[in-house]
Amino acid sequence: MASPLLKPCLSILKYMVDSHSVMLSPAKNPMINYLLRRTIYEHFCAGVNETEVRRTVQEMKALGFKGVILGYARESIAKVEETDQTQSAVAKKEALDRAVDEWKQGTLRTLKMLGKGNYLAVKFTGAGPAAVEALSRGDRVPPSRIKEAMTEICEAVAAQGSRVWIDAEQQVFQSAIDVWAVDLMRKYNRNEANSPVVLNTYQAYLKSSTATLNAHLCLAQKEGWAMGVKLVRGAYIAHDRRDRIHDTKADTDRNYDHIVESLITRQNPLGGEAGQPFPKVRLFVASHNGESVRKACALFRERVVNGLPAIPVEVGQLQGMADEVSLGMVGGVADGTMPGVFKCLAWGSTEECLHFLLRRAIENHSGMQRTRETARALRGEAWRRWVGEH
Repeated sequence: MASPLLKPCLSILKYMVDSHSVMLSPAKNPMINYLLRRTIYEHFCAGVNETEVRRTVQEMKALGFKGVILGYARESIAKVEETDQTQSAVAKKEALDRAVDEWKQGTLRTLKMLGKGNYLAVKFTGAGPAAVEALSRGDRVPPSRIKEAMTEICEAVAAQGSRVWIDAEQQVFQSAIDVWAVDLMRKYNRNEANSPVVLNTYQAYLKSSTATLNAHLCLAQKEGWAMGVKLVRGAYIAHDRRDRIHDTKADTDRNYDHIVESLITRQNPLGGEAGQPFPKVRLFVASHNGESVRKACALFRERVVNGLPAIPVEVGQLQGMADEVSLGMVGGVADGTMPGVFKCLAWGSTEECLHFLLRRAIENHSGMQRTRETARALRGEAWRRWVGEH
C-alpha cells in the first residue's frame, strides 16, 4: 500500500469493479479470485463464510482485542436496472421488497457471528433501491418494509446484548440517515441495562458535523434517551461536495479532537440547553490517526484515575489498517482505566467485497503518509523478530 505500484493497481481494481466481463469476475474466474484473495482480500476482509469469519474473530480476541465490529460487505444495486422499467408495478415492488429481505437476512446472519458486547455495522443503502430512493429524497420516515427490517434487527441486537452502529454514507443520503438513526436511538436507547444499543456515525470532516452532533445531544437531553456516537473523520471525500468539507486536514483534525474532548469531559461541543443535565453518552473513537487515538485514551484515563465524571469510551480501527496503533494499545493497562480496543471486520465473498476493497485502497492512497508509517512499523517488527530469533 505504501508502494508507487498502488496507483496503477488502484486503476485496475476500479476497472474490475465497474466491469461486467466474465473474465474479470472473481466469482467466475478462479485465477482472478485467487489473486485478489491472496493479496488485498486477506489483508482487509474476515472471510467468505461463517467458519472463516469465526476463526478471524477468535484470532482478534487472541491478540487481546476487547471485541470486533462486523459488517456484511455486500452492497445492493443503487437503482432498479433499466430492464425493470417494463415490469408491472407489482413486480417492481416484489423486486424492491426482495432486496430489503436479502439485506435483512444477511444482517441477521452477521449478528449470529457476534457475541455480547460486540458491534454490528449496518449500512442503510445496503437495503437496495427502495432505501436509496427514500434516502435521496430525504424521507424522514423509511419505507415500511425497511422500518420493519430495522425493528427486527435492533430487537435481535438488544436481545443478544450486542450493539449496532449505523454507518455514515455520502452527503446526498446523510441527512435522512441521521433522522432515521435518531428515531432508532430514541426507541432503543432507553433501557439502562444495555444502553445505548444504537450508535450513529458522525463525520468530522464535514463542516456541519459539530452542529449536527450538538443538536442530537440536545434532543437526547430533552427527551431522556442515551446517545450513541461513532466518530470518524470521513470516508467519502472523493464523492462528496468539497465545499461542505473542512478546507484543510488540520481543520478536520481540530474538529475531531474538539468533539472527542467535549464528549469525554461531558460537555456539548457547542453548548447545551440551560438547566439540562448531560445525557448518557457512549463514544466510539473510530480513527486511524494515532495522535487522535492517543489523546482520547490519555484524557479518558486521566479522568478515570482522578475520579472525574467521564463516559464509556472505546476505540477501534479497520482490519488491515493502522494495526500498529491498535496492537500498541491492546497490551496496555487492564484495570479499566483505558478504553477497550476493537477491530472492524467486513465479510463476504471476494466479489461481494469488491466495492469495500476499492474504498480501502482509495483511503490508503489518500492517506499515503499514514500508510508509510504503517510500513515502517511492519519492517521494524519484522526486524525485531528476526534479531530476537538469531
